[in-house]
Amino acid sequence: MKVKVRYFALFREQAGMESESVDWQGGTAAELFQEMAARHATLMPEAAALVAINDEMAGWETTLDEGDEILFFPPVAGG
Repeated sequence: MKVKVRYFALFREQAGMESESVDWQGGTAAELFQEMAARHATLMPEAAALVAINDEMAGWETTLDEGDEILFFPPVAGG
């Protein structure tokens, strides 16, 4: 199935791109992130990140569907 992966903030810099279309066997957001981290070795572990699916915040255990747009972004730092 095809999904669109978008990277936000530091992840965009680490992946070297804003987005990519991915042919993927399916599964959870966490499994997709692990695959993307294997492709882009500089991505930090998902435990330190957040995920949105189709513009809504989601949990890492959410199962993805054909055509979903997944946004991975690092936690917001601040003080």
